[in-house]
Amino acid sequence: MQYLHTMIRVSNLEETLYFFCELLGMVEINRKSSEKGRFTLVFLAAAEDEVRAREDRAPMIELTYNWDPEEYTGGRNFGHLAYRVDDIYALCSLLQANGITINRPPRDGHMAFIRSPDGISIELLQKGESLPAKEPWASMENTGTW
Repeated sequence: MQYLHTMIRVSNLEETLYFFCELLGMVEINRKSSEKGRFTLVFLAAAEDEVRAREDRAPMIELTYNWDPEEYTGGRNFGHLAYRVDDIYALCSLLQANGITINRPPRDGHMAFIRSPDGISIELLQKGESLPAKEPWASMENTGTW
């Protein structure tokens, strides 16, 4: 398993970038915007991790800026932890066998969400290419929130 990023939702992207980049010295590694989804993602790394982060080998902070105003309460501004795994199906099977609910099953062979015992959302991402879709995951519905 490889630690990838921690996601936080932000209400003012420029103010947040100033805080993390100008004041804390972090470096912007990547930026993605989605017109359809109405959001922008900005990935930041510590300056000393910049080279490794650009090679996808260092943990980052993912800033998620939703274009439509939203007030984040109850910890909703903290999104999730993300880990890259060798076999998403095998890990989800192990977790499920041990009583862990798969909130967002890996229907696409690429991404799943679970929660820790304390309710922290954890994203699991398949290392490399997505695995071929297979049951029971392909037809499994979402459970709860993540």
